Amino acid sequence: MSDKIPGGEKLQMIRHSMAHIMAEAVLRMFPDAQIAIGPAIENGFYYDFDLPRALVPEDLETITQNMKDILSEGRVFQRLEVSRAEAAERFKDQKYKLELLAAIPEGETISLYNQGAFTDLCRGPHVESTKELHPNAFKLLSIAAAYWRGDSNNKMLTRIYGTAFENPKDLRAYLQFLEDVEKRDHRRLGKDLDLFSLHEEAGPGLVYWHPRGARVRQIIENFWREEHYKNGYEMVYTPHVGKSWLWETSGHLGFYKESMYNPMEMDKSDYYVKPMNCPFHIMIYKTAKRSYRDLPFRWAELGTVYRYEKAGALHGLMRVRGFTQDDAHLFVTPEQMGGEIARALKFALRMIRTFGFTKFHAYVSTKPDKSVGSPDKWEAATKALMSAVEAEELEYDIDEGGGAFYGPKIDLKVKDAIGREWQLSTIQFDFNLPERFGMTFVDKDGVEKQPYMIHRALLGSIERFFGVLLEHYAGALPPWLSPEQMRIVPVSEKFLDYSKTVEERLRAAGFRVTTDTSDERLSNKIRLSAGMKIPYTLIIGEKEEAAGTISVRYRGGRQVGDVQVSDFISEAKALIESRGQLEAENK
Repeated sequence: MSDKIPGGEKLQMIRHSMAHIMAEAVLRMFPDAQIAIGPAIENGFYYDFDLPRALVPEDLETITQNMKDILSEGRVFQRLEVSRAEAAERFKDQKYKLELLAAIPEGETISLYNQGAFTDLCRGPHVESTKELHPNAFKLLSIAAAYWRGDSNNKMLTRIYGTAFENPKDLRAYLQFLEDVEKRDHRRLGKDLDLFSLHEEAGPGLVYWHPRGARVRQIIENFWREEHYKNGYEMVYTPHVGKSWLWETSGHLGFYKESMYNPMEMDKSDYYVKPMNCPFHIMIYKTAKRSYRDLPFRWAELGTVYRYEKAGALHGLMRVRGFTQDDAHLFVTPEQMGGEIARALKFALRMIRTFGFTKFHAYVSTKPDKSVGSPDKWEAATKALMSAVEAEELEYDIDEGGGAFYGPKIDLKVKDAIGREWQLSTIQFDFNLPERFGMTFVDKDGVEKQPYMIHRALLGSIERFFGVLLEHYAGALPPWLSPEQMRIVPVSEKFLDYSKTVEERLRAAGFRVTTDTSDERLSNKIRLSAGMKIPYTLIIGEKEEAAGTISVRYRGGRQVGDVQVSDFISEAKALIESRGQLEAENK
C-alpha cells in the first residue's frame, strides 16, 4: 500500500461504521435481504448479502445515495450488550446472524450496535456518530461473489466492496492510487505487450509464455545463473515427480497433502508431482558420505513445482498452480551458519537492487509454540538471522512466534514504484528435514553430526517475480530486460534497404532489434512502438539515409536527430551493460 494513503485505528472505525451504513442502505432497497458479515479490511470494507436478485453496477449508485441520505439524518452508534435470547429474538428473521450467534461461546459477551433504523450483531468498535463520516469521503467500488464463510459448499452471496476516509482529499488520493494499480495490472500488460497468457479451458493457473515473455524470462534466468556461479553456488536438476516414500519421509503428505496434486499410479506405487524441490536436493546430498571439509554446499535450481490452489485464489502470475521456484539449499556446519546467512542476505539484496528495487523491509520470524529442534539451535539460528539483517542496516520487525515449526526465517519485502509491498526473498532454517532423512556429516572430531539446512529463495518464483516487475515498471522494463530493445521505423518503403542495413549493424552489436516493414503511416508506426513500450524507436527517412544517421525517439518521448549509428551503439550498450533505466521515463 502506498505510503501516501492514510491508515490507523480511527480509519478502521470509520470503515467498519460505513459498512453498517451500507447494510442499512441495501435493506432500504431490498427489505427482505439477508445480511451476513461486514468487516473493515485493509484499504476499505465490505458486506455480504443474500439478495433476491443479482446486483448490477448501476445499483451501486442507488445504494450510495441511500447511504448519503442516512448520513444526513445524523445517527448515533450505540453499543448494546444483550442476552443470547434477546439477540436471537432480534435476529429471528436473519438466518446468517443466527448462525453467527450460535458460534459465540457460552459466557462470552454478546454485543450489538444500533444506529437507529439498523442493528447489527457486532463486537465493534465504531465511531460515535455519523458526524464523523464525511458524505463525500467514501465510494462503493465493486460487486463480487463470495461463499458464506468462505466455504464452497455453502451458498454464494453478493459482496459489495467499498472504501472510506476521513476527508475527500484522502479519498481522491486513494482513487488515484487505484488508477495507478489498474494501469500497472500485470494481467492486462501481459496481454497488451504479448508476453504471456492463461487458458482456463486448458488448465487454470498454468502459464503460457509467449516468445516476447519467454525472452524476458530467459534474460532473468541467465542473469540468475551467472550470479549464482559467481557467488559459489552449483546448479542441480531434479525430477518433476517422486514416489510416495519421498513425500512421506519429508512430511509433505502429512502436512501439505491438500496442496498436492493427486497421485499417479505407476509400477504399483504412487507418484506425486513435486510441490517442493528440497527433498530431491537432500537425496543428492545422501549419495555420498560427507565431511566437514566438503561443507558448505550451496545448491541452486530453477525447479518447476506444482501446487493445487483453489480456483478462487488464482490471480494472474501472482498465484498459479505451476511455477518455477528460484530455489537453493545450503547445507552447512554450525560454525558456518552465521557467515552463510549473512552471505545469502547480501546476495539477495544485490540481486533485487539490480532489478531496480531500492526500498526494503525485513521480518524475522521466531520460534512458535509447537516446533522441532533444540532450543539452542533455535536461539543460535535466530541470532544469526538478526545479525545478518542488522549488518545490512535494514529496517526490520520481529514476528514473535511466526516461524515455521521447523525453523526461524527472514522474509524480505520490497516496495514498488507506487509504494506497494511485495514478499520476495526468504531465508528459512530447517531443523526437520535433516533429521527425517538422517542427514549427517563427519566433523573434525570424527563424530557424525547433523548439518544445518537453509532454504533460500531470492526472487520467490520466476512467474510471480515477472508479474511484480511488470507492475513496478508499468510494463516499461529497463532496456536490458526489454524483449525488443529497439524498433526501426522507416518513413516509407523506399528507405527499407537502409533500415535493414542499420538493423544488421545493431543486431551484430548484440541488440534485440526489429524493423517495422508494415505499410502503416509513420505516426501509427511510432504509436505502435510506444504502445509496446520499446525503449528506442529509430526513425529513418531521406535525411537519415543521405547522412548515414538515425533519429532516436526515446520511450519517454524525447527525440534526438542526426545521430551517428556508432554513437548510438556506444550509448545504448553502456546503459544496457549497466542494467540502468532510461532517464525521464513517462511510465
